[in-house]
This record gives sequence, structure tokens and C-alpha cells, in this order.
Amino acid sequence: MTVSKITPIAALALAALSHSVQAKTDTGPAAPMSAEDLITLERLGGSAVSPDGKLVVWQQTHTDPLTYARTRALYARPLDGRQATPIKLEYDGDVSDPAFAPDGTLYFLAGAKAPGAATDAAKTMQSWSVKLDARGAAVGAPVPASQFKTDAGGFKIAPDGKHIAVWGEVGRACATFGGCADDGDTSHPGPGSGRLFRNGTGFVRHWDSWSTPGKYNRVFAFDLDAQGRVVGAGRALDGDPASGGLVGDAPTKPFGDGGEIGWSADSKSVVFTARLADAQEPTSTNLDLWWAPIDGSPPRNLTVANKATDNTPALSPDGKWLAWTAMARPRYEADRLVVWLRNLASGETRALTQGWDRSPTSLAWSRDSKSLLATAEDVLDTPVFRIDATSGAVTRLTFFPGREGNIGDVTVLADGRLVFKRDSIEAPAELYVAKIGVKPQRLTDLDASRLAALAPIVTRRFSFKGAGGDTVWGQITKLAVSRPASSGKLPAILYVHGGPQGSFNDAWSNRWNPRVVASQGYAVVSVDFHGSTGYGQAFTDAIRNDWGGKPLEDLKLGFAAAGALDPAVDTGNACAMGASYGGYMMNWIEGQWADKFKCIVQHDGVFDARAMAYETEELWFDEWEHGGRTYYEDPAAFEKWNPVNHVDKWRTPMLVITSEKDFRIPYTQGLAAFTAAQRRGVPSELLVFPDENHWVLKPKNSLQWHRTVFAWLSKWLHTADATK
Repeated sequence: MTVSKITPIAALALAALSHSVQAKTDTGPAAPMSAEDLITLERLGGSAVSPDGKLVVWQQTHTDPLTYARTRALYARPLDGRQATPIKLEYDGDVSDPAFAPDGTLYFLAGAKAPGAATDAAKTMQSWSVKLDARGAAVGAPVPASQFKTDAGGFKIAPDGKHIAVWGEVGRACATFGGCADDGDTSHPGPGSGRLFRNGTGFVRHWDSWSTPGKYNRVFAFDLDAQGRVVGAGRALDGDPASGGLVGDAPTKPFGDGGEIGWSADSKSVVFTARLADAQEPTSTNLDLWWAPIDGSPPRNLTVANKATDNTPALSPDGKWLAWTAMARPRYEADRLVVWLRNLASGETRALTQGWDRSPTSLAWSRDSKSLLATAEDVLDTPVFRIDATSGAVTRLTFFPGREGNIGDVTVLADGRLVFKRDSIEAPAELYVAKIGVKPQRLTDLDASRLAALAPIVTRRFSFKGAGGDTVWGQITKLAVSRPASSGKLPAILYVHGGPQGSFNDAWSNRWNPRVVASQGYAVVSVDFHGSTGYGQAFTDAIRNDWGGKPLEDLKLGFAAAGALDPAVDTGNACAMGASYGGYMMNWIEGQWADKFKCIVQHDGVFDARAMAYETEELWFDEWEHGGRTYYEDPAAFEKWNPVNHVDKWRTPMLVITSEKDFRIPYTQGLAAFTAAQRRGVPSELLVFPDENHWVLKPKNSLQWHRTVFAWLSKWLHTADATK
């Protein structure tokens, strides 16, 4: 189950367990952050550094403050020079996915008129290229590098600059990229509009879209001519199914991206991640790494022996090693990730980090191929770790002493410096460059200056003895300076994260954002209960078969600990809110701890475990969480923690939020919870989004979500702090 998460960035001087962003104003108290502020902040996307290490380019999303329309653009600046001014790449339309070729040419994705189309209405996503000067300004206009008849979902340029790997949705029977009239869809036999899924079909629907039998994400290799244009018909890298080729999605769906695809150092082969698309796919976490020569030879499954997840392929610059992360237990999506190495000459493989009880989610090789740089959750932070490629020794790197925040998208430069993005509860991601052991330099100012003018918040970390006497961590986020009329007490909001294997770590979120809630005059308390990530695999595993047990005990103990630690946290004047597993916990609290809260906000939560077992799409998740068996095999495991069994005790006012395109926890679960509250006579409201999935992503919908939630909290909570 995918988690609603929060994300990080930080100021330069950080206390060990608490931190505030100071606002400066000459006209009186700064305004608190609003929902409109959250929605219209600039958003940092992917970045790329030129081969000579002199330029950095990043994707930036802008939201119009009047229409809330979003556009993506690319910006560039020299990597060195603190006063360098970013230069926008001029292009009429959205651009994304910047990447440099070895000769310094910048490539990116953007819309282009489809070949043969009479108008721009039939635009498709294509790769484009442009030269940049030393300041980052374009030299001439961008030119299309590809002209396919279908969308390119992404691309990666080979180390020699003579080849390119392109992926997108293509019919499995089609030998060319977008060159077949039949797109492979076999689900509409007609004459009506009905979809027909035949016996043996895998996913019928996934995340927020219905499956299209016969059509998959597929990777093709093309040549590039001297001008950097795609030439030739290309070669499908998934091979012939009749002779052992792959039938499946590469990158994987629904969240796979370019991090699942890599070129060999000699530019002769591509490694990609895929999972077989067959009748077992909804119950399988068996992602594998496939080695595909670009000469048309059949691909090889390198990890066929492991029936659990293998992912994050990283090929060493010297051409000797393939590194990747792997889980050991099939059908468990939150198992510990161990870094493995494969000697590409001998085929020998070995586990490199078997003794390290953390799960790295990104890998990047040092330029000398002697170490790997990885990011992994570690007690509320997501720092960078250096892994010795010979011994497997792991060293946590420090860039922001006392509080690393959330670091990601690490690029290793030739001189040993790292370029990365960092965010925190206080502010969204900005780009940094740093030499190990030296204070980082911030390269961008997407939002830092704007947020500095708003009322500051303070986040305090705390730990306590949770269920079974285990150490459990939490955070308190509130306004740094109380209003003059304040009584000193702040109504408390208990935030419960999703997953359940996840964390409300020190990170920024565009959805469940502690800063914007705290800015309304509340103290936001989050607890990383048993089942959370970043504390070792045993702690993560502890929630299995115990959804309503240790986690609820941790939440009770942690909420009380926050109130005892900070007298401003008024736990007697409180509401609780959560999404996904957090939404499940809201339904569970209604029947187990209802008298503690004055209101509840339940978003996309499981209400009836039996219905969930048959309605969700990724069956491996729900079955693993209940002992690895189906509902009909072990109904007691599902019913033990089933909220529907305790509706007779419901009494706390509840706002239910759900979305019609949520196929992970279908909206019928939300309707059922709302009906239960209504039939019980519990004050309740229902907010349904017809065009959202498990997350609320569209700007106007997000604004409506926040306004509805804030109105609900204000209705039930008394506050003496006039901040709203």
C-alpha cells in the first residue's frame, strides 16, 4: 500500500532535536502559511549536471495563483558561483526530464505535433535537444530528437552518446515503437463499450487506471546520428515471448521510472526492472532485473533465483559491477532492502550490506567505482550513506549536523562533490552542492525566500517507551511564536501516517503537510508507531497481523508523551486525522478510543477488511498483512482488527474523504464508513472527488480538501489563538 508521506529541506544552523525557520518582517507579525501558499509554491523536479560538472539543470513546476494551472519548465545555472542567476529554457509548452549527453547537449521531454498530424491537437511526448552556453542559456532553439507516433514515457542516453533507450506504452505484438496501428488492446471486443477480461488476466485495474491487456511499458534501443537525432526503427529489448522474452511492464507500473533502467558502461546493453504480467501478478512482488543487449539478442533474467523484489539497478563507471537492492521475502513490499553486487565478467553475486539494518532506496556509484552513495530512512531522517564496494562497510554522511532532513536525487561529480535535493517539514526541496565534510551550498531559491516571510514553525523530535517497552519516536510541529492573545494552549492534531510501513519523517508533503496545519493554530503530533520504517526491519515487521494492537498503543502513549513534554499541546482539546492505513486507524479509533477526540478526519481508510480483501488490486499487500493467506482461508485474521465490527461504539464526529479513482482502497470503503456514521447518528460529512486516486493531486481539489478539513477542525476544536 502506498503511503501519504511528508518531505524535507533545512536552514543551515540546526539544533539536535528541534529547529525553527525564522521569519523576518518589519511590519508586524508574519502571516501564517495558508492552503493557497502550499498549493502555489514552486515544486522541484528532476535535475541533471553537465558532464564537465559546470552546469546544473532542474525541472520546476509553477502553479498560477489565479487559475491554479500548472506548467513545467527547465532552469539552468552554473554549479559554482553563489550569485549565479538561473536561466529559464524558453519553450512553448511543458518540459520535463532533463538529461545531458556525453558531449554536453541537453535532452528533455516535451510535446510535439505527431508526424502527419494536421494540427497541434495530436501532440505526443518526444525527446528534444538543445545546446547551452557557460551561463546555462540556450544556444539556438530546441530541436526534436525523436518523432514517434506515440508518447515517449522517458529516455536514457548511452554513455557513448551514440544510442538512446526510450520507453512507453506499446502493444506487445508490435515490433516497433508506436509503429503499429493496433495498440494491443484486446479488452474491447465490441460491439458495445464493455471491457472483457478473460480468464487468466492479471491486473484488471491498478492504482487509478483500468488495465489494457496486450499493451505494456516497453523499452526500445535506438541509434543517435551525429546531430543527436533518433534514427532507425529501433530494437525492442524485451525479446520474443515465444523464445523466453518478457511479457511485462518496464518500467514497472504504477510508479516505475528511469531509476529502473540503466546502460552498461560499454553502451552495448541495457538493464531494466520488470515483473511478469500473468495471472499471478496481483499476488507477486517478484520484480527482476533483465540484461538486454541492444544488438537484438534475447534478454536474460539476472535475478531469476530470487522470488522477491530486485530493483534499483546501478552499473559502475568502470564496467565491472552491477549493484542493485533486493528483498528476501516474496509477497512483502516492505521487506528490508539489501545491496547486492554482480561481477559482470564472472557472473558471481554477493550481498554487500547484509549486516546493515536499513533499506536503501537509491544507489549512485562514485566515479572511481570504489563505493556507492545511497539514501535510506534512519530515525526520522533520510540521509546519505557511503557503502564501501569491497567490504560493505556503511558510513552515514553528515551535511546538516543534528538534522539531515530528507535527501534525495544524489548525483556524484568527478571531483567527489555531491549534488542533491533536500527538504524538511519546514520547507520543500531545494538543490544543494556539497563536498563531504563541508557545509553545503544551496543552488536554488524556489521557495526559501517566500517561506521566510511567513510565520515560522518549530518542530521538536521526541522519543518515549511504546508498546512492549520499545523506543518509539515522534514529532511536534507548531507555530514558533504564539499570538499575543494566545492562552498558551494549542488544540492538538494527532497525525497518523499511511503505509502502514512508512513514516511521518522530517520531510515536506504537498498533501499531508504539518506546517500548513500548524499554521492554522494547532499543535501537530505525529508518532512513528510499530510498523514504521527507518528503525530496523523487526520494528517494521511488528505490525503484521497486529494492525489495531501495538500501533494504537504507541499512538496513545506517544500522544500523552507529547502533551507531557510540551505544555502548549492540549491533548484534551484534540482531533485525529489520517489517510490510507492512517484512515484505517481513524475507523479503528472510532470504536476503540473515540472518547479521546472531538473530531476525526478519515481519508481513504479501510472500513471493512472482508470487502477490502476482494476489492483492492495489489492482493499481495492485504494478504501479507493478515498472515499471508486469503480471507476465505483465514477469516479470523482479517476480522480481528476489522473496524466494521465495532460500529456500535462509534460516537466521534467524522469527516470522510474518498476518491472514485482510488483502486487501492476503493471509494466504497469510504461510502460505507459514512453510512455507518449516519446510521449511528454521529455528526459526519462526506467529501468525494470523482477525478482523484489514492492521493489528491489537482490544485483546485487540494484547495477544496484543505478548506473542508480546516472548516471541520475549526467546527469542533476551541482555540484561543486567533490565527485562522
